[in-house]
Amino acid sequence: MDIEDWLPFEVSDDTSLTPLVYVFAAVPTVLGAAHHIDHIIRGNHVGWPLIPEVNAFTYSLAIYPLIGVSIYLAVSDRVEARYMTVFFAFSAAVLAFFHVSPWAVEPPQDVIQPYGNPVFGYLAFAVLLALIASAVIGCVYSAMLWQQSKSS
Repeated sequence: MDIEDWLPFEVSDDTSLTPLVYVFAAVPTVLGAAHHIDHIIRGNHVGWPLIPEVNAFTYSLAIYPLIGVSIYLAVSDRVEARYMTVFFAFSAAVLAFFHVSPWAVEPPQDVIQPYGNPVFGYLAFAVLLALIASAVIGCVYSAMLWQQSKSS
């Protein structure tokens, strides 16, 4: 059974983006907001506008206007699956690089350890992993649409 069979709307087979792409954009947006709130709660790796220092946190806030522009371009049929594939891939790569790579600026222990209760630390890390996974899943789905449009 395909995931599209569970959706309350029909997914077309044409070359345009499907409504499921917007779901795959909404999920990482919500998880990204949760991760940014987590930064604020644990008080590490925060930057402007919360403190005067401009750092990776500050630059990461640019994702929200980029998502807004991307959704606008998609809804207005100015971009198709290739754009969304690159957008999701870039997002997943940046998230993985900054959080779980050997060169991570914010490695897992910086997410988990600030919490007094390890359950909250691991929950915050699970949200981060879900964020990365959702961007990867969005990338894979968009790539499948892109491939489908190239073969038709």
